[in-house]
Amino acid sequence: MASRLLWASRAASYLRISAFNRGFASVIKDLKYADSHEWVKVDGNSATVGITDHAQDHLGDVVYVELPEVGVAVTQGSGFGAVESVKATSDINSPVSGKVVEVNKELSESPGLVNSSPYEKGWIIKVELKDAGELNNLMDADKYSKFCEEEDSKH
Repeated sequence: MASRLLWASRAASYLRISAFNRGFASVIKDLKYADSHEWVKVDGNSATVGITDHAQDHLGDVVYVELPEVGVAVTQGSGFGAVESVKATSDINSPVSGKVVEVNKELSESPGLVNSSPYEKGWIIKVELKDAGELNNLMDADKYSKFCEEEDSKH
């Protein structure tokens, strides 16, 4: 009996450790990040945008994603939609300027993809870049990780 309790105690401590590290382990190296917790992946003149794992973790279970119309212009730092969770509704800001060329229609039926797959299936929009130089205003993965650590330590 005592050995089972010891094993359970060790297993629980491993789970706590891995859960603690999870928040910063899911920052992707090849992406750029805004201080409003959106990410952007650039491929040529196209940019895919979503919210970060850190953001979705703080939001909780996402129940609705407000998507813009294809063809609308977005501006770096300005809102283009919203994410509604069981805790709150948060604006989504564009990390780049350009024209929306595609929206993730799957989010209408499955908004939880933002939680379960924020960097892959949970992307929100694709944008035709207006000015690639704007990417210099964003953080790389290391800076974003530090930014999140500092922000969390304030709360």
